[in-house]
Amino acid sequence: MVAKKTGFFVGAVAGAGVAAAALAGVGLRMSPADAAPPPAVIKTASTGPMMFAPPPGAPMSFADIFERVSPAVVSIDVSTRVDARSLRFPGLPFNFGPPGRNEDRNTPPGGERGGGSEEGGEGVRPRQQSSGSGFFISADGFIVTNNHVVSGADEITVTLKDGRELKATVVGLDENTDLAVIKVQGTGFTFVSFETAAKPRVGDWVIAVGNPFGLGGTATAGIVSAYGRNLNDDSSQFVDYLQIDAPINRGNSGGPTFDLFGRVIGVNSAIFSPTGGSVGIGFAIPADTADGITKQLIANGKVVRGYIGAQIQNFTPEMADALDLKGTKGAVVAQVTPGGPADKAGLLRDDIVLSVNGVAIDSSTALTRQVARVGAGENLRLEIIRGGKKRFIDIRSGVRPSNQQLADVTGGSGDDEVEGKDSKPQKAAPARVNVLGMALIPLDAAARTRYSIAADVKGVVVESVRGDSDAADKGLAQGIVITSVNLKPVSTAADLTAAVEAAKKAGRPTVLLGFANRRGQTGVVPVKVE
Repeated sequence: MVAKKTGFFVGAVAGAGVAAAALAGVGLRMSPADAAPPPAVIKTASTGPMMFAPPPGAPMSFADIFERVSPAVVSIDVSTRVDARSLRFPGLPFNFGPPGRNEDRNTPPGGERGGGSEEGGEGVRPRQQSSGSGFFISADGFIVTNNHVVSGADEITVTLKDGRELKATVVGLDENTDLAVIKVQGTGFTFVSFETAAKPRVGDWVIAVGNPFGLGGTATAGIVSAYGRNLNDDSSQFVDYLQIDAPINRGNSGGPTFDLFGRVIGVNSAIFSPTGGSVGIGFAIPADTADGITKQLIANGKVVRGYIGAQIQNFTPEMADALDLKGTKGAVVAQVTPGGPADKAGLLRDDIVLSVNGVAIDSSTALTRQVARVGAGENLRLEIIRGGKKRFIDIRSGVRPSNQQLADVTGGSGDDEVEGKDSKPQKAAPARVNVLGMALIPLDAAARTRYSIAADVKGVVVESVRGDSDAADKGLAQGIVITSVNLKPVSTAADLTAAVEAAKKAGRPTVLLGFANRRGQTGVVPVKVE
C-alpha cells in the first residue's frame, strides 16, 4: 500500500532545476580517470568471444552531476513536542517511542531520540525528532521540502553539505500537495530551480539526492518509470505523481530528483513499500506542479484554490451504459453543498459535468483540478448533461476550505456501514419488494426513525442486501435510501422495478441508482441488471 505519514509509505521526491545557467544544456563530462573502461568480453560455446559496450546514452558515472547539484540539497532535522501520555503503555514501568507523526524519523526502538522529556517536569511534553530533505531554490535562503516533514514542528535545523547548521522557519504549507517552503537567514546559497519545460521520457535516467535514514547527502540513480500515478489519497486530487525507481528511503522526503542535465524534475514525496524501505517504487511531485505551489507559498504563505461546493464521482462506462450514453466521459454530481457557489448557480445533484472552461473532463479528479486552478471570484463555465440534454452553467468560484473544514461539512467519507437489525419490537412489517438483490421497504415514519433518515430524503429503503449481488459489491447496505433510478426520482419500489424491466428490454446491462446514506451523503452507483 502507499502512504505518506503512516503505514508503509515514506515521502520523498523533489523538483528543482539548477539555477544559474551553469547546468543548462550541459552534458556529462568525464575526466580521463572516468573514461569508459574497455568493453567486456563474453565467451560462448557457439560463437566464441563476443564484444559489447554500454548502450548509447548510458552514463559511466553520475559524479559530475552530483558534484554540481549536491551543495543545493540540505538535510532537515525537526523537533516536535508530543503528549507524554502517548509514550506510556498501561501496566508497563517504561516508555515507548511515540507513534510516528510521519515516516521520516530516526527514533531508536524503546525510546525517543534526544533523551525524552526536557527537565523531567510534570506536564512538560517530551521532544520527538524526525528528519527529511530539502533544497534551496534561491540564493537568499528559501528551501522546498514536504509538508509532512515540517508540519507541526517546534524547531527546524537545516544542515548544509559543508556541515553548517542553520535554524529555519516555516514560510508556508500546503497539505493538499504535501509541499512546504522554509527559510534560513543568509545569502549566497547554492540553489537550483524547477525545470518546467523539459520533460524526461519514461525510461530516462534520474538521480535522487537527499538524507535517507539521517545519513546526510546521498545520491541514488534509476529511471523514470511512469507518469500520472494516483496514490489514492487526498493529494492525488491535485498531483499527477511521477513514478521513479531510483531508491528513496526514510529521510529522502522533500529532496530533489534530477535528470542527466542536473535539472530538477520532481520533489520526492512517497514510496510504495511493505517494509518501510525502498523496493524500487517511488513517487515525486512533478516540477511544474511544485513550481506553481511554492511560488504561491512564498508570496502569500498559503495556496488559494477555487471551490464550487459539490461532491463528485467518476462517471464510469457502466453509468454511461445505464443511461444510453455510451462513450461519454465526465464527472457526476453526487451532492451539492447548500448555500455554496454551485448551489447558488443552479447546479443539481445527478448533473453530469463534461467540461470546465472548455477543458474536457474525464474523471472527478480532473474536475477537482480544473476548479482548483481558478482563483476565487473567477467564473467557471460548466458544460453538463441534465435530463439527457446538454446545457451550460456559470459558477462564480469560491475559496476552497481546508481538508478538515470539508470533512466537517461532508461528515467524513466512506460507504455506509452495515448495522444489525433494531432489537426493539416493531409494528407490522411493511411490504417488501425484492429487486437487484435488495429487499426494499417504503420510507415511512417507522423507517425514518429506525434508520435516522432526514425528513427531506425521499425514496425507498434498503432493508437487506443479498451478499452475492452486485448491489452488495457496490456498497449498498441496510438503511441506505434509493432515491433515483437512471437519474429519475424513485417514490416506490415499483418505480425501480419498472426501470429494471425497461433496461432489460432495451438490452442495457446496468441501471444507475441514486442513494443517500445515514451520514447524509448522496451519490450514484451503477448496478448490474440480474
